[in-house]
Amino acid sequence: MRRVEDPPLLTGDTRFVDDLAPPGTLHACFVRSPYAAARIEGIDAAPARAVPGVEAVLTAGDIPGGLRAVLDRPEFTPTVMPLLAGDAVRHVGEPIAMVIADSRYSAEDGAEEVLVDYDPGPAVASLDRALAPGAPRVHDEMDDNLLLQVPMYDDPELDDILARAAALLEARFTTGRVTAAPMEGRASLARWDRRDSRLLVYVSTQVPHLVRTTVADVLQIPEHTVRVIAPDVGGGFGLKCVVGREEILVAAAALRLGRPVKWIEDRYENLAASWHGHEQRYDVRAAFDANGTLLAFDADISCDVGAYSCFPFSCGVEPLMAATEMPGPYRLAHYRARTRAVATNKVPIAPYRGVSRPQITFVMERVMDKAAARLGLDPVDIRRRNLIARDDFPYTGITGLVYDPASYRESLDLCAGHLGHDDWRARQEAARRDGRLVGLGFSCFSERTGYGTPAFAQRRMSITPGFESADIRMDPSGGVTVAVGTLGHGQGHRTTLAQVVSDELGVDPAHVRVVQGDTDATPYGWGTFASRSLVIGGGATKLAAGALAERLKRVAAHLLEVAVEDVELRDGRLQAAGAPEVSMSVAEVARVAHHAAHRLPPGEEAGLQARAGFDPPGTFSNATHGAVVEVSPATGEVRIHRYVVVEDCGVVINPMIVDGQVRGGVAQGIAAALYEQLLYDDEGQLLTATFMDYLVPTAAEIPPIEIHHLETPCEYSATGAKGMGEGGTIGAPAAIANAVSDAVGHLGIEVDAIPIHPAWMRARIEEARAR
Repeated sequence: MRRVEDPPLLTGDTRFVDDLAPPGTLHACFVRSPYAAARIEGIDAAPARAVPGVEAVLTAGDIPGGLRAVLDRPEFTPTVMPLLAGDAVRHVGEPIAMVIADSRYSAEDGAEEVLVDYDPGPAVASLDRALAPGAPRVHDEMDDNLLLQVPMYDDPELDDILARAAALLEARFTTGRVTAAPMEGRASLARWDRRDSRLLVYVSTQVPHLVRTTVADVLQIPEHTVRVIAPDVGGGFGLKCVVGREEILVAAAALRLGRPVKWIEDRYENLAASWHGHEQRYDVRAAFDANGTLLAFDADISCDVGAYSCFPFSCGVEPLMAATEMPGPYRLAHYRARTRAVATNKVPIAPYRGVSRPQITFVMERVMDKAAARLGLDPVDIRRRNLIARDDFPYTGITGLVYDPASYRESLDLCAGHLGHDDWRARQEAARRDGRLVGLGFSCFSERTGYGTPAFAQRRMSITPGFESADIRMDPSGGVTVAVGTLGHGQGHRTTLAQVVSDELGVDPAHVRVVQGDTDATPYGWGTFASRSLVIGGGATKLAAGALAERLKRVAAHLLEVAVEDVELRDGRLQAAGAPEVSMSVAEVARVAHHAAHRLPPGEEAGLQARAGFDPPGTFSNATHGAVVEVSPATGEVRIHRYVVVEDCGVVINPMIVDGQVRGGVAQGIAAALYEQLLYDDEGQLLTATFMDYLVPTAAEIPPIEIHHLETPCEYSATGAKGMGEGGTIGAPAAIANAVSDAVGHLGIEVDAIPIHPAWMRARIEEARAR
């Protein structure tokens, strides 16, 4: 089934926030700090107010308040992210004033005239600087720059096991800071509806209901007076699953001025002042026995989380995820971790596609390859010895996570077979004789998906997301409308959810309408992030459709004068089992339920509607990625010759959409491995603030991606499906790094940091030649 979302996208019949222009719309532009750390001694907005077209200039005194994410942990230090900085700025790009004018051009002209008197101070722009004794503090009220420090899973036997291991690996791994860079940046338009006395907020978001709650709470207005609508959303990748201060400020300005106010993020703001992710460092020790069995693992995890906690997930989202899910798909009996969220004078981090799992997979998979080299084992064999096997399920990991059945070893073997692993060394040696540096790398991982409230509650946030609900109703013609709290923003939810409903009701998917992204029209839900929508939203949809199907059968049984258990629902008809001539169409039953309610069975309500909720414990998808690369000795450039994915996301509802998600995720993972990195200098100035410097790969850099599927149905999912939206991003960096290491390992070069820059690689090759 093709995606129903595509024709409007291809023909331009879409509706993004920037396409909306109510009469009298004003435009906002933010005055942003040029300093990473400074006191604000004064702000003079008078010159800006004199600029033609400028209607207002708002500062912290006009719109006070801020966002405060909270974790119920003694190790966590909450901070307030002000809506507008009033006393101090803590990163380049922090908003200080909001200029509102009759056009974006006038607003930008006005912003240039706002005079801010700064007293610059020393910045901390790296983990080492932030953790150094006597380092300047990002927040004066704190004793140091640790927003979160948690020792986890300590094991008194671990140090002795490490000391006695046949092979002890010690290494430091680092991953670069990245940003989501969606095609559509953040965007918001708000207006006060005088007729209904309500605030209407149109926003490019992944979480409409959360935006509504937050706007109402911060502006101190009743939540029922706020309606949030997400029109077409041009990508999110986690960037839009948190609530930003700009969205609240636009709403506050619309309330204050009584006029529609619009703000559209430009690309510089998106790179320099939005949300970042994934800048992490791992110092690890891993013990293996002589046969390659992983015995113990010790990890010291440091995450550069920027200046503030994102709302509502907090700065703990990456470090806590990293420590909890570090073992991944491998059996491990002894484990210890210390995880830290370190404040720096940089843009705050938010959940980014994969949330620490690309990093922990990079670490674990590099450790596996290093151990194989140390012990003289094959990289595939050492993984096979340590992966959780079919007979182990249900498997309770060392961190307490319960793994449902998966296909870890099967996916590895299938991927290795497709890449010709058995004769790889011979082919590699032949290439080396020709002066070519080629390598083969693998990445095995689990992707925890479908987080319900039981999983999110373990993080101890002040807001605990997780459940989803679906409302479904059938109109008198037999058409179906299903309203869900999840929100597709490129994933094809209207297509897949219609398929789920179609399977339950026996109707054509074209007769199913999916409503999402409007807090007035949908049940309260948590939006779309963390590979949850088809598992949880799809589960609620299936259960609601199943309940509606049962109602249809009861009504049809009464009208056909047969037993309910004998009614079959298929191909748009309700018929008696074994007697297809005794039947009614779904549309006929729907007409009776609405227009002839007196003919319904006793006790049956008029109309046809149902509602269901779903709140599962979570599940694990899994995959193996394999890559063949070639490294240029002359330039250090890495080219990918082959890329193979073996994916197991349970029951595949729509293979085309699944493959599209895999390919998009792999592209982002390749980007993190080879191209994308946000770099700051020692003063906290962003050095990669345009697409000339922040290198988003094009189609020329992304190879064809060969995808194969296994299906292990999920026991905890109503549809049998597992989430899979982040898997491509999770597996790709490790597969690429291992392949590059395999290509140059004989030269004594190991890849323990990403992205892998050509200049760095060329320098290492030249050093090896000199040796």
